[in-house]
Amino acid sequence: MTKRKEHRKRKRFQVPKGVFVGVGPHFTKVGRLTDLSTDGLAFRYVGNRKPSSGSYVNIFMLEGSLFLAKLPIKIIADVEMVEKAPSSSLTIRRCYVKFRKLTPRQKTELERFIEDYATVEA
Repeated sequence: MTKRKEHRKRKRFQVPKGVFVGVGPHFTKVGRLTDLSTDGLAFRYVGNRKPSSGSYVNIFMLEGSLFLAKLPIKIIADVEMVEKAPSSSLTIRRCYVKFRKLTPRQKTELERFIEDYATVEA
């Protein structure tokens, strides 16, 4: 089995299970944030339609005051996940995104979020 070449420049970190990503102004896709870095993130969601690439994400927690707004993204990959329960009719996907040009404030908030909430390297 061949190993994939790693293209990431920054380490990715896992985050607590209560952190979510909403895509676009109307949260057209909402999923659980699985890992992130200062360059990008990955999240899992239910559905068949992929998010729009020219969009942005909002990162939030259900409990707490965390809300990182309108982080511009470019979708790198969006893949269907193989689930353990084959009888399930739900399609689970994983979306990998790269941040586009963040404002200085967004960079600072993202770095603070990683410092405060990230647990271990992904």
